[in-house]
Amino acid sequence: MADVSANLVKDLRSKTGAGFMDCKKALAEAKGNVEKAVELLRKKGLSAASKREGRSTDQGLVGSYIHAGGKIGVLLEINCETDFVARTGDFTELVKNLSMHIAAANPLYLNVEAVPHEVLEKEKEIFREQTKTSGKPSNVIDKIVEGKVKKYFTEVCLLQQAYVKDPEKTVSEVVKETAAKLGENVQVKRFVRFALGG
Repeated sequence: MADVSANLVKDLRSKTGAGFMDCKKALAEAKGNVEKAVELLRKKGLSAASKREGRSTDQGLVGSYIHAGGKIGVLLEINCETDFVARTGDFTELVKNLSMHIAAANPLYLNVEAVPHEVLEKEKEIFREQTKTSGKPSNVIDKIVEGKVKKYFTEVCLLQQAYVKDPEKTVSEVVKETAAKLGENVQVKRFVRFALGG
């Protein structure tokens, strides 16, 4: 293992929340490059989080957020495996940040699976009509419609949206990173957003 300074390991730990030895190994593998080490840990952490996805989540928190002026309010339920984790700073921060994200980004659905079939078909029909006038062949139109549907999901589905506080990541990635950091399955269960007069 390449010699890695304690300061680099400390820096990486503060950025990722990963264990000392994991940070040291990742830095050695990345030859001291912190950004590469973060990426390596994220990849490992995300795969570890996906292994946990099948585990039962019957603990967690219901968080709320009322936007300044009281015109927008959000209720959000996020679940985890243990009451202990539900009370950690990282978990409560996730609940708070996602509540604020929902207030700002106004998602309509939790995930792709939650989009009603009839809504999706209507959107596809609209996208198809928009592209028909382009004069492109039908197989190309199908690809364009497919691309527009994917973009639509990133606009209306909470877990597919770009995270407001870090648009380089999706909300789903932020949830998985928190799960990796906490060592538990973390799932966004449901949310409701109220807008005055809406």
